[in-house]
Amino acid sequence: MRAGERNDGMTTATRDEGPEAAEIRAQEEVRAQDDRDRDDQDPGEGRIQEALATAATLAEASGGLGAPGRPINRRSPFMVGLAGAFGVAVAYGLVELVIRARSVLIIIGLAAFIAAGLDPIVGWLVRHRIPRWTAVLIVIGSAVAVAAGFLAAAIPPLATEATAFAHQIPHYMHSLQDRNSDLGKLNVKYHIQQRLSTLLTSGGSSLVGGVLGAGELVVSTVSFILAVLVLSIYFLIGLPRIKVFAYQLVPHSRRPRVILIGDEILAKVGGFVLGNFITSVIAGLGTYFWLLAWGVPYPILLAIFVAFLDLIPVIGSSVGGAVVSLVALTVSLPVALGTLAFYIVYRLAEDYLIVPRVMGRTVQVPAIVSLIAVLIGGVLMGIVGALVAIPVAAAIRLLLREVAIRRLDES
Repeated sequence: MRAGERNDGMTTATRDEGPEAAEIRAQEEVRAQDDRDRDDQDPGEGRIQEALATAATLAEASGGLGAPGRPINRRSPFMVGLAGAFGVAVAYGLVELVIRARSVLIIIGLAAFIAAGLDPIVGWLVRHRIPRWTAVLIVIGSAVAVAAGFLAAAIPPLATEATAFAHQIPHYMHSLQDRNSDLGKLNVKYHIQQRLSTLLTSGGSSLVGGVLGAGELVVSTVSFILAVLVLSIYFLIGLPRIKVFAYQLVPHSRRPRVILIGDEILAKVGGFVLGNFITSVIAGLGTYFWLLAWGVPYPILLAIFVAFLDLIPVIGSSVGGAVVSLVALTVSLPVALGTLAFYIVYRLAEDYLIVPRVMGRTVQVPAIVSLIAVLIGGVLMGIVGALVAIPVAAAIRLLLREVAIRRLDES
C-alpha cells in the first residue's frame, strides 16, 4: 500500500474513533517519535536529558536544590594518594619559600623581636592613659634622641682618635722594625710587616675591589637597618591587633591557654631585650673607664665596640675583650694581660651578678642551654641568630614544660 493511501486510512480510522481513542493514539505516536529520536541521538546526550528531567522534578518537589548525595569516601586509595601528594607539594612549597625569602624573613623576625622588646614600655605608657600611637611616638622619639646624643658625644672624639691613629702609623711601623719592642717580636714571629706590604702591593685591582666591596657592604647594612627600623615601628603600633589576629587562628576552646602562653613568651622577649640593653651599656662604661685609667688608646671607640658586641649573649663580651686586649698590647704587655684579666672577671660578674639582677627571672634559661642556643643560632643565622637565640630557647622551654611534658605525664 502506498504512503498516501496508508495516511488516508489512518485519518479515516481516526475520524471513525472516539475522542479518547484519538488522544491515546496521538500519545502513542508522540512516544514512538521520542523513541526514534532517542535512537538517533548520542547515548550520552540521552543521559544528560534524563538528568535534566530528574533535576526539574526534584526542583518542583523540594522547592530547592535537592538533598546532598553520598559523601566521597576519603579512605579510598585515590583520595589517600591525592591527599598525600598534596601534602608533599605544600611542604615542598613552604620549604622553598623559606629558603628563597630567608633574608626577608630575617628582617621581619628581627623587627618583630625588637617590637616585642619595646612593647612593655609602650604598654606602661598606655596603662597611664596615654594613647598607643602617642606612646609609640614617645618611645621612638626617646630612642632617636638617645642615638643622636650618643653620636653627638662620640663623633668628635672618634674623629680625634682616628686622626691621632693616622699620625701614629709611622711610629707603629718603626716599632714593627724594632725587634726589642713587643710589636717587633710579634712581627718577627708572624711577619706582620711583610704581610702588610704584600697586601698593599698586590695590585690596585684587588684594592679597588675591596673598596667597592666595602661600599656595597655599607649600603646593604644601612638598608637592612632602615628596613628593620621601619618594620619595628609598624609592628609596635599594630602589635595588639597582630596578637588578636594570631589568637583568632586558634580553636575557641584552646584560646585562653594559648593567650596565657603567648603573653608569657612576649613578656620573656621584652624582659630579655631591655635587660640585654642595660648589660651592654654597663659593659661599654666599664670598658671606657678601664681603658681611660690605663691609658689605652681609643677608649671611646673600643667602648662602643664592646657595648655593641655585648648585645650578643654569652660570647659577645668575650670576643670584645679579646680584641681590646690585643689593642692594649700597643701600650705594654702587662697592660694587655691586665686587660685580659679584667674581662675574665667581668665575664664572671656579668654571668653571676649583673644578668641575674637585671633580668631577674624573666627568661629562666639555664647557662648550658643559653650557650648551646647561642652557638646554634649563630651557625644558622649569624649575629641575628645569636641575638634572638636565648628568647627562642626560653619560648621552646616554656612550650615543652607547659604542653609536651604535661601530656607525657598524663599519657
